[in-house]
Amino acid sequence: MTQRPSPPAMAAALLPWLFVLLWSTGFIGAKFGLPYVEPLTFLTLRYAIVLVLMAAVVLVLRAPWPRSARQWLHIGVSGLFVHGVYLAGVFTAIAHGLPSGVTALVVGLQPLITALVAGTLLGESVRPRQWAGLALGFTGVALVVAGKIASVPVHALLAMLVPAVVALAGITAGTLYQKRFCPTFDLRTGSVIQYLPCLVATGALALATETMQVRWSGEFLFALGWLVLVLSVGAVSLLNLLIRRGGAVHVASLFYLTPPATALIAWAMFGETLGGLALAGMALTAAGVWLARQGR
Repeated sequence: MTQRPSPPAMAAALLPWLFVLLWSTGFIGAKFGLPYVEPLTFLTLRYAIVLVLMAAVVLVLRAPWPRSARQWLHIGVSGLFVHGVYLAGVFTAIAHGLPSGVTALVVGLQPLITALVAGTLLGESVRPRQWAGLALGFTGVALVVAGKIASVPVHALLAMLVPAVVALAGITAGTLYQKRFCPTFDLRTGSVIQYLPCLVATGALALATETMQVRWSGEFLFALGWLVLVLSVGAVSLLNLLIRRGGAVHVASLFYLTPPATALIAWAMFGETLGGLALAGMALTAAGVWLARQGR
């Protein structure tokens, strides 16, 4: 007679899938909000609200702060990459006209890059089965967004891809940096430390390059609230928890599921159709993630 997994074990098994679902809604939030505000201004508002909320949580719960200046530095640097660089690249790419699916495809290269350097930087071994899963996952992602690439003019594609490549570099570097230098920290005070440099850097760039004007509307307020509460608080806390518990390659492989999940959400919310190629790509992506996460 097989023994049923305990509730804590079941909850732990569901965390990666909950993270994928929440993280994927970031593209939807951007689609709702970016028509009303420039990308860096949008992110500056988001970071400011998150900092106020998390600072209040820290004060009420008296959460512990890091004990050393070095740990403060490492947590801040990881946040600047994982949030500041990544989100600035994604939002700028989408604001400049790059379809969200193509943006997700570029960022979807992260598991491959992470696997290439994880052995050197973190001492993690990547098994042949995991390599096969990573390759299969990327193939699936490519199929999901293949139709959208054709909609981007060739002469504009390279210019729009630059911010997406910057986002890829940010999330990859940040994940590896955090796994190596600060895998464990209090999620409440850690969020404050991570978002503070993001607010300073993004706010300065927005002030220098954008008008910082906002057309306030119900859709924009919904998008801002969703990105603050669901993404910056919920999904990011899950990401930090997953980085703490798992290897860098295991965590990175989850990002392969973002484009298919985003496509499903867009279909449900905006009626965007999914062709047979996209459905096949989703199946390949799911299989690839399963392979890449073996041997945990």
